[in-house]
Amino acid sequence: MSRAQISALVFGVGGFGALVAATASNEWKVTTRASSVITATWVYQGLWMNCAGNALGSFHCRPHFTIFKVEGYIQACRGLMIAAVSLGFFGSIFALFGMKCTKVGGSDKAKAKIACLAGIVFILSGLCSMTGCSLYANKITTEFFDPLYVEQKMGYAYNGATSVMSSRTKYPGAGGDLKTTNPSKQFDKNAYV
Repeated sequence: MSRAQISALVFGVGGFGALVAATASNEWKVTTRASSVITATWVYQGLWMNCAGNALGSFHCRPHFTIFKVEGYIQACRGLMIAAVSLGFFGSIFALFGMKCTKVGGSDKAKAKIACLAGIVFILSGLCSMTGCSLYANKITTEFFDPLYVEQKMGYAYNGATSVMSSRTKYPGAGGDLKTTNPSKQFDKNAYV
């Protein structure tokens, strides 16, 4: 029985570590534009910041400084992932106290109740993380298969050997034409080079 508890604790703590790594990761959505190996560019978008890199090794990140400019589904995913991390932390503590081989926690009946509580908290943590990841994945696939949403498919236009981000193509609404706008000076032709 002790081996099963120790392996369950190891798997629970390992899942908690993977959850923390996934929450902090910047690779929730990756967009690439590659006309050749030398001019390949990638844009990584995560819950906390957006990063861009190219094949030459240049890599720049810009954090989301305010929550008011972040889209609603990203805020919902942030909340769900933070709740999952918090629940996973407390589940790990409860699982450690509920093991039979530890001296903390009281009698065997009390330890069994604590171990059951740890299992419930781990399940809730898994449901929160699964809901957050599914919400984000649903948004990406909905945008990808929407024929009116051009930004996902057209991503970043390539316009010369040193230009990575020269223009953005957006579809302004259901009744308009495609419109190419010049980005602000913050995104000039050498923004990510």
